[in-house]
Amino acid sequence: MANEQKIGVFYGLAAYLLWGFFPLYFKQVASVPASEVLAHRILWSAVFLLSLVCLRRQRRQLAALCRQPRLLIQLTATTLLIAVNWLVFIYAVAAGHVLQSSLGYFINPLVSALLGFSFLGERLNRVQSCSLLLATLGVAYLTLIQGKPPWIALTLAFSFGLYGLLRKRAGVGPTLGLTLETLLLAPIALVYLLILAHKGTLNFAAGTRLDLWLPLSGVVTAVPLIWFNAAAKRLRLVTIGFLQYITPSLHFLLAIFLFNEPFDNSRLIGFILVWSGLLLYSFNALQLAHIKKNAPVKTQALIPTEKQP
Repeated sequence: MANEQKIGVFYGLAAYLLWGFFPLYFKQVASVPASEVLAHRILWSAVFLLSLVCLRRQRRQLAALCRQPRLLIQLTATTLLIAVNWLVFIYAVAAGHVLQSSLGYFINPLVSALLGFSFLGERLNRVQSCSLLLATLGVAYLTLIQGKPPWIALTLAFSFGLYGLLRKRAGVGPTLGLTLETLLLAPIALVYLLILAHKGTLNFAAGTRLDLWLPLSGVVTAVPLIWFNAAAKRLRLVTIGFLQYITPSLHFLLAIFLFNEPFDNSRLIGFILVWSGLLLYSFNALQLAHIKKNAPVKTQALIPTEKQP
């Protein structure tokens, strides 16, 4: 068991570190319009993931999913949300707003809690409510000093939060689900790239370094997802919850120290409010996990055949 946890931590660190260094990759294709980068990411991800499904001999499972109209409708909605999330992130990196992407992924766990409260009837205790209030104050303060809402951060947080909510309801595995999502968008992405090629504005197959970087988008999209799945099978949700802060932390450090994005004391105050909300939320999550772990299971003797969640 201890060895499995170590393996899980290794996969989790690898996944979140790779996601954390995503800005470095997308800076390499910053000269390409965000819409074209998105089309390449969708198309090459579909190719890579479909190849992976074939290697794993999961074609029957994928075909079975394709025969479920209700699931396809749900995944169409999640497909649009993840496409919006990818497009905004690609734009953020190219336009020099990695700091906002960092903020978006910092507040994402709190947005997920808010969505759970709003749509799933999940209750928020006082500490969780306070953490949401602090994060809201942080976003409101940043809006005040900038004169406009941090729309990139909010779009990333809410699109990914809603994506997670709908995927939870869909009840399909991450790899097969993402494969089907990219396959749903792949024809549109291919047609768009063909139109660009016809116009002579396609940035691919022109004998430049982009011929390598753009197809690589499929690999960098799928690989951390595979690693994350391996980690999620071996680790507690609380551990995964703390590891996820690696990604926005790396975005934050890259934005300030490598990309030299402006970050003055006024912006720091807004981030401190958000970080304070996250600390409260994380501390409360630890407490609840400890209570749940040590709570006696009274129903096991009465219902021995029931599976525990």
